[in-house]
Formats: sequence, structure tokens, C-alpha cells
Amino acid sequence: MSPARPQFLDVDAVIDDPQTKIIVCCGSGGVGKTTTSAALALRAAERGRKVVVLTIDPAKRLAQALGLTELSNEPGTVPGIGSTDDAQGELQAMMLDMRRTFDDMVHTHAAPDRAEKIIANPFYQTISSSFSGTQEYMAMEKLGQLTARGQWDLIVVDTPPSRSALDFLDAPQRMSNFLDGRMIRLLSSPARAGGKGLRKIVGAGFQLFAKAVSTILGGQMLADASAFVQAFDTMFGGFRERATKTYELLRSPGTAFLVVAAPEPDALREAAYFVDRLSSEQMPLAGLVLNRTHPVFAPLSATEARHAAGNAGSSRLAAAVLRLHADRVDLADREERLLSRFVGAHPDVPVARVPAVAGDIADLDGLREVGERLAQPDGRSASPEPAGKVHHL
Repeated sequence: MSPARPQFLDVDAVIDDPQTKIIVCCGSGGVGKTTTSAALALRAAERGRKVVVLTIDPAKRLAQALGLTELSNEPGTVPGIGSTDDAQGELQAMMLDMRRTFDDMVHTHAAPDRAEKIIANPFYQTISSSFSGTQEYMAMEKLGQLTARGQWDLIVVDTPPSRSALDFLDAPQRMSNFLDGRMIRLLSSPARAGGKGLRKIVGAGFQLFAKAVSTILGGQMLADASAFVQAFDTMFGGFRERATKTYELLRSPGTAFLVVAAPEPDALREAAYFVDRLSSEQMPLAGLVLNRTHPVFAPLSATEARHAAGNAGSSRLAAAVLRLHADRVDLADREERLLSRFVGAHPDVPVARVPAVAGDIADLDGLREVGERLAQPDGRSASPEPAGKVHHL
């Protein structure tokens, strides 16, 4: 039985479609997701679109590859973008600053005096930088902000790396659950009950609760938490409203999700989980990007190559090249079997294979090469990478 062959993911058709307004690259860490996001954004810009790429990766190599000294929480123009047609494309890039995005959100949705109280609160300073799910929530918040500005016709999002599937989809609900939790409601009771009225409502029960929490958190932390929640209370509705709006935006036909993986068992299992989750959430999946593949460029089997190496006589170089080719064929066959399993379980998911690139992606030319490989069916038109250690951002 021949292995299952995937449909080809036509990346250029996705980025050229004027109806595509958002591309979300998601996947576990270490599979080249940030590189894929940047290469897609660059390719789209040079094909005439006005693009902004939002990355979560703090690595400075991406900024350097884009010709920028650094990435900030606001979009910066990438120089050296040349459109291939009459339409003049543009590319801007930014990196999510979780704390600053949270601060900006507070300033936007709270009165000035209340905003300052919230931001100065030690409890806020803790959750805005280290609360579980904050980074994912702020990625959603920033996406909503960029969309509302209407300056770009394509937004490319490099989501936070995660081993637990689409945490950024769950983040708004988790944040809402946290803010609506029993402890938080009790902490906000003084504002809702009007100080002295609190004792009439919750009586000794709250005092026991406060004593228990104070033992765990410390009295000052409890006071800070209570002050924070009381000041933050009026923003609850805004949290839910924006989270719901962004979530629906992600489910709209103008969004395309790309699941990024590497040809390794763990990465493809994660990819399968992402695909299933996107399907259950009715999110528009464009396809799978399989990075760092090793296609074979000569019609010589591993067995034939090793046999020829054994008969190479005194030509050590020829024998070494033949053995390297045999190893390459074995690696390609292994990757093909892994992909075949994924395709067998998800036959309707198109796949773009991206042959491995040697060396660091250090400039726009490196990102262009990745973009070209993304667009080639099975990498057949891409030249093989030279020997050496393979890197991806």
C-alpha cells in the first residue's frame, strides 16, 4: 500500500487573496514558527500587500533579519521591501510587550485617576507580567488593536509557543474565569457592598476567608489584591466584550490558520492536536507547514548508493558522497512515513513542505529563500541546502 499523499498547500494563493486579512501561525515551540511568520509577511509585502507581522519571540535574530535594530510594542517599518508588481507593498514588524500592552489597555479603558491606581498596584504588577495566560491574552488584545486601526490589509500573527495546544484561544476565557472566580468576587465585595455593608452580606464568612487568604498571601498582598480588583471591577465587561469580538474575528472567513510543525513524531502529534482543536472550534484552517524537510534530489535508492559506495575502490570521496546520499534517503523515507500517518488521519489538510535551510536566517534574503521554499510544491524546485548545521528562528 503506497503512503498517503497530501494535498498541496498553495501558500501564494493564501497570501494573495484579498479576502485574507489575518494569518495566524500556530504550533509548538522550536518548529520554525517565527521564521515562517516573518517569511510569509515578507513574501506578501513583496507581492503588493500592506502587511504587519506580530511576533511573540524575543529573539533579536528576527529583528536583525528584518534589518531593524530592535522590535518594539509598536509596528516599525522594515526597509528594503521591493514589490514585484505595480502595487507597492509595505511591511511593518513588532514584538509583543506583554506588560506594556496590559498598561495601554488599562489607560484606554479606565479613567485616568483609576488607571494610575491600577498600574501602581503591586498585585497588578505581578499578574500583568507573570499570571498564567497573560501573554496569550495580550496577544489576542494586540491583534484586536491592530485590526481596529485598519492600517494594513494583512496581519500575520506568530502565536506564543505552547505544548498545550491553542492556549491563546483559551486565554480570554481563563482570564475571565480568574476575574469572576469566588476569591476575586469576595475581594471586590467592599466596592460592591459599600464598605460597612460588606459585613451584613458575607458576615463572619468573609472574615474567615480573609484570614485564610492572608495566611497564604500575606496581609499586604491581600490588601493589594483587594484594592486592585476594586479598581479593576468596572473593566470586567470590556474584557469580555473585546475577547468575544477577537474570538469571532478569528473564526471569520478572512482569517487563515497555518499549523507549523517539523517532521518529528512529537511535533506532528502536536500538529494533529492543533488541527483537531481548530476543527472543533470551527476556526478556518488553511493547512500545515512542514518545516526542515530533507527531500532527495537524485533517483538513487539507499541500497543502491551503499552498494555503489562499497564498489568505489580507491575513490574515498565518491564513497563518502554515496553514503551521505544513502543516509539522506533513509531520513527522507522516515519523514515521509511520519507525514503519511498525519495525512492518513487528516486527509483534507493541505501541506506545504519547506526544505531545511543551512545557517542562520540573518537577513531579508534568507527570509526570501524560506518564502520561496514555502511556495514550491514538495520543495521540488528548491535547491538542496549545503552541508552544515541547520538553524531556524
